[in-house]
Amino acid sequence: MREESEAWCAARDAMVEIIKAWAAEGRTDCYGTLSSLLRESHFSVPPRGRLMSRLLKAACEVEADRRAPVMLTAIVVNKRTKQPSPQFEVLAKSEQFRRGDVQGWTWETERDAVFNHYRR
Repeated sequence: MREESEAWCAARDAMVEIIKAWAAEGRTDCYGTLSSLLRESHFSVPPRGRLMSRLLKAACEVEADRRAPVMLTAIVVNKRTKQPSPQFEVLAKSEQFRRGDVQGWTWETERDAVFNHYRR
């Protein structure tokens, strides 16, 4: 799937809607579940690897462009550790999101902010 292609954007948008639904329910879920739900929508995105990482980054960016004050993908976690992948923290501390500048920031505070923002 080529980045920014029609299929890429459709997969990213499907991912955003899935994760927003989880956020509205106040729950985290794992990469494998996200992969399965995307597969049901006819998008082949393995739970591990570059494609999943790139789409998760794009999902955060598109929501930021929509003025969401939170990083939506904070609630997508590893099944075993129950935490986001290390790539999430790298993204969080990037120039765009600057969470490393926030005293006491953790992914848990971001997760809770996501739940509060998208709660129905």
